[in-house]
Amino acid sequence: MKMGRTRSGPVALGLTGSIAMGKSTAARFLRDLGVPVFDADAVARAVAGPRGAALPALAARFPGLVGPAGLDRKKMSAVAFADRTALTDLEHIIHPLVHDARARFLRAAALRRDAVVAFDVPLLFEGKSRAVYDLVAVVTAPAFLQRQRALRRAGMSAEKLKSVLARQMADHHKRRLADAVIPSGLGKRETLRRLKRLLKVARKSKDV
Repeated sequence: MKMGRTRSGPVALGLTGSIAMGKSTAARFLRDLGVPVFDADAVARAVAGPRGAALPALAARFPGLVGPAGLDRKKMSAVAFADRTALTDLEHIIHPLVHDARARFLRAAALRRDAVVAFDVPLLFEGKSRAVYDLVAVVTAPAFLQRQRALRRAGMSAEKLKSVLARQMADHHKRRLADAVIPSGLGKRETLRRLKRLLKVARKSKDV
């Protein structure tokens, strides 16, 4: 595993993976290991939640889907599932706010002199943001296990899973583009071992 550091500050680790691959578990392990983690999905939920910064724009674009509790995510999911344009418009409203929050997170990490920070980004490669990370790790699992995990989620169906996967880069392509591959189908101990090895490389590069 090789890294080319082209900027100062903390080593920026991009953590990604397709739906139900175990990325959230890997992110939790990183936090347990003392690595600050920026959760893009959590920020997206917050800006569309109660008093969220995205609500005025969302209410204008999707009348009837915004109330005191923020954006009705269940109704929005149904609309976006049926209308690709609606999904694109939603992303154009949410993504700039997530980007701003990411920049604030990184500035705070630099002030704390953190050696490594991680960014939990589900659609890292799809969003063509590879260049902003020093290192990218893909969390992966066998397809049968991914399907089992996904279909156990509330509101998930085989049809919806197929639609989600169609919008995501295939796992084998992600693995080929990644600097590191973190398996989540071999037990949590192995996932943790791979993450520790990855952090050792990242922290060493900070001193180069």
